[in-house]
Amino acid sequence: MNLVWLLSICVLYIGAFPEGASTSRPDVVNVGAIFTFNTINGKVARVAMKAAEDDINSNPNILAGTNFSILMHDSNFSGFLGIIGALKYMGTDTVAIIGPQNAVMAHVLSHLANELHVPLLSFTALDPTLSPLQYPYFVQTAPNDKFQMTAIADMISYFQWGEVVAVYSDDEQSRNGVTALGDKLAERRCRIAYKAALPPDPTATRSDVKDQLVKIQMMEARVIVLHTFSRTGLLVFEEARNLGMMERGYVWIATTWLSTILDSVSPLSSKTANTIQGVLTLRPHTPDSRRKSVFMSQWDKLSNGSIGFNPYGLYAYDTVWMLAHAVDLLLDQQGTISFSNNSYLSRVGGGTLNLSSLSIFDGGKQLLNNILQTNMTGLTGPIQFSPDRSPFRPSYDILNVIEDGYKQIGYWSNYSGLSVVTPETLYTRPPNRSSSSQNLYSVVWPGGTTEKPRGWVIPNNGRKLRIGVPNRVSYQDFVSGSRVNGTDTVQGYCIDVFLAAIKLLPYAVPYRFILFGDGHKNPSYSELVNMITTDVFDAVIGDIAIVTNRTKIVDFTQPYIESGLVVVAPVRKSNSSPWAFLQPFTPNMWAVTAAFFLIIGTVVWILEHRINDEFRGPPRKQLVTILCPFPPNSGTDSLLSLVTCLSCSWEGFLVLIEQLSTVTEFFLIPYPIVSTLDFFKISGENTVSTLGRVVIIIWLCVVLIINSSYTASLTSILTVQQLSSPITGIDTLVTSNERIGFQVGSFAENYLTEQLNIPKSRLLALGSPEEYAIALKNRTVVAVVDEQPYIELFLSDHCQFKIRGPEFTKSGWGFAFPRDSPLAIDLSTAILTLSENGELQRIHKKWLSRKACGSQATSNESDELQLQSFWGLFLISGAACFIALLLYFCSMIRQFSRHVPEESHPSTGASSRSTHLRTFISFVDEKEEVYKSKSKRKREHALSDSHVKEDETRNSSKRSQMGSSQQRHDSEIWIN
Repeated sequence: MNLVWLLSICVLYIGAFPEGASTSRPDVVNVGAIFTFNTINGKVARVAMKAAEDDINSNPNILAGTNFSILMHDSNFSGFLGIIGALKYMGTDTVAIIGPQNAVMAHVLSHLANELHVPLLSFTALDPTLSPLQYPYFVQTAPNDKFQMTAIADMISYFQWGEVVAVYSDDEQSRNGVTALGDKLAERRCRIAYKAALPPDPTATRSDVKDQLVKIQMMEARVIVLHTFSRTGLLVFEEARNLGMMERGYVWIATTWLSTILDSVSPLSSKTANTIQGVLTLRPHTPDSRRKSVFMSQWDKLSNGSIGFNPYGLYAYDTVWMLAHAVDLLLDQQGTISFSNNSYLSRVGGGTLNLSSLSIFDGGKQLLNNILQTNMTGLTGPIQFSPDRSPFRPSYDILNVIEDGYKQIGYWSNYSGLSVVTPETLYTRPPNRSSSSQNLYSVVWPGGTTEKPRGWVIPNNGRKLRIGVPNRVSYQDFVSGSRVNGTDTVQGYCIDVFLAAIKLLPYAVPYRFILFGDGHKNPSYSELVNMITTDVFDAVIGDIAIVTNRTKIVDFTQPYIESGLVVVAPVRKSNSSPWAFLQPFTPNMWAVTAAFFLIIGTVVWILEHRINDEFRGPPRKQLVTILCPFPPNSGTDSLLSLVTCLSCSWEGFLVLIEQLSTVTEFFLIPYPIVSTLDFFKISGENTVSTLGRVVIIIWLCVVLIINSSYTASLTSILTVQQLSSPITGIDTLVTSNERIGFQVGSFAENYLTEQLNIPKSRLLALGSPEEYAIALKNRTVVAVVDEQPYIELFLSDHCQFKIRGPEFTKSGWGFAFPRDSPLAIDLSTAILTLSENGELQRIHKKWLSRKACGSQATSNESDELQLQSFWGLFLISGAACFIALLLYFCSMIRQFSRHVPEESHPSTGASSRSTHLRTFISFVDEKEEVYKSKSKRKREHALSDSHVKEDETRNSSKRSQMGSSQQRHDSEIWIN
């Protein structure tokens, strides 16, 4: 029985573990490394990887006795040797490869890694186009160049430069890095003006570098970004110094290759140190820690003084540890490492290539997942990967090379941009990328200056700035030109503004004027501006209107004169009308004013009817009272009665004014008002109720204001010259069918046809002010549409025409430059300075001062006073009437309910309500004195009734007492 059980267990054991499988861990795990060990980063990587290998193999807590072996292969700047090394590793059961060092080999080897499932880990091949979607087995363990280029773009934006020149080695990593820089600059409204490609490092020669730098020297941009490798980079700086391109005015920004030299090559030779002074560079930022400090302190011992330390040594060390942890986790998960042959390679793998030796790593996919799920703290700080496989929170130190080395001027992090605070401190705060939060310390620029360079200059290429000027035939006060012996001479208002602005620039601008036009008619300004985009002109100055279509293709300076389209038409003097006295008010104003006279009269009548005899009597008299609420004494003249009536005075208010007349000046009561009130008192008018007086006070203020406004407007109508024209503005011009004139070459033609949809058949091109006048006089055109400055000059000599209506477009004149031209910005600043110091006005007065007559625009709007100007007054008066009526009726209802008794036999339903309403109306209509007398009689009658009842009660009481006494007397007699 025991034998049977033993045999069964053996069978199960054999079935569970197939032949060839082993549960024991391998003795050695092989990892390859492909670098060019003759470079700075190659040397640093060799030392750091060797130190990591020793630390891993001496640590019993990882790999549990399995030896971690790094096999190093020197590619020696050769892509071919790099491929050979990779093939060698993949044919000898290597689980992963650290490297390659550059992106050229990374693109090739990643295809092998994809097929054989061997992860590639690189901290130096940082091409941003090595996408995990295309190369899933390639992992970048340091921030790729996309983040470095973002940092440089933020620096350029921070210093407010618009254009840069990129100098780079023409290989995948540098070329793709510059492409990423262009994308990041575009996001910040900047751009790369020129890309200077050099042969791949280290094949670039001094001649290659010099040829490119000479081209750059002739360009406008002075901000240069250098993205290459150490050998080529130093060669570029040497040639730049020889060409004078390391002097004041230039800006050089080098990528991380320069910081590796500063850190690892110490001390620099005096020649190299002098060459790179003032340059800005980036260095991968790693947070301070005790482990990092210990490692750096041991570096000289580890490297035997062969190479200085730089941050890529930390990334090399952490990459090895990251891989060791992933392998350890893989062994815990699977227990073994195995490889299998590729069937396809086995079929074609004959011959000397021995392709059949290339085997697929069975645990490659799991190892890759373990790497991507890494979450540990290394010498470089926290190590983990985001979903797009970029390292956790990339950041850089920003260094400035100075005489005795370099200084750190700040940090850049993908979390909060530029700052002078360490990224670790910023991580404890909310992210903030606002412009106010971006800060750097002061910089020492090339040439030893601390003043920020402008970033551009006028190109020193021996060619003057080509400035196009319209060769105008008319309105030559603005621009005029002549050509003598092949030389163009120009003058005018626009030219003087340009020359004055150029003088304010802090640098010299060589230029020459070139006339555009045949001299027989005004040129097309749109065509002139378009010539900037075709590189015929470098700028265009003159009376150039800033309109939408032009701003899409060029940049304009700040406007130096306001402009806009206006309508000019012939006008005639208006004849006086017999009904001129009605013109100050619009019909609505007349109607509302009349209505309020009736309303005020009605309200005052209601308020005074019960208490004032002047508001009682026959209906005919009461109607007259409503129309004239305060009738004067019988002896008053009828005209005076009407004036007095409309003035709505009252005796009580006059008494108050008289009491205050001694302090008139203190209360600032105008003398005419006091005099008017005295006159109204003489008329004998009187208002009794307090509410009526309040309503009249407010209405008197309204009447006085309206009266003053009416008087002023009527005076203006009768004394000021009135002009009229059938054209009152652009609206009536559009709706008419008459022809319209415009200036040859002006944008007015396009505006009228495209924006206002006026047929071209209605438009007539006119070439001069004289043609304007003839066409308007002969009625060839009903009006001319042109820009305000031209029309002002035209009207100064032709007073029989006037501007009709306001400007219907708003724009200005400016100088045109190519898109993103920094000269446009500087000239805008100069124009603002001219405006502030009065020079612009002086130039305007010199060329465009008024001559014979003014050009004031005649308004197309009526001089009538509009209702909306007074609706507030009417609202106040109406509100006063409503409140007075409300208080009055509340008082009446209260008195009615208190003093009118309920009927002894009330009716039911609607009859009762109707009876109460009639009773209430009769009560309100009844004079208050009658009501008071009735109330008094009722009280006296009630009092007399109460006295009679008291007498009867008293007599009854006496009779009762006498009866009682007699009964007691009779009783006493009977007893006795």
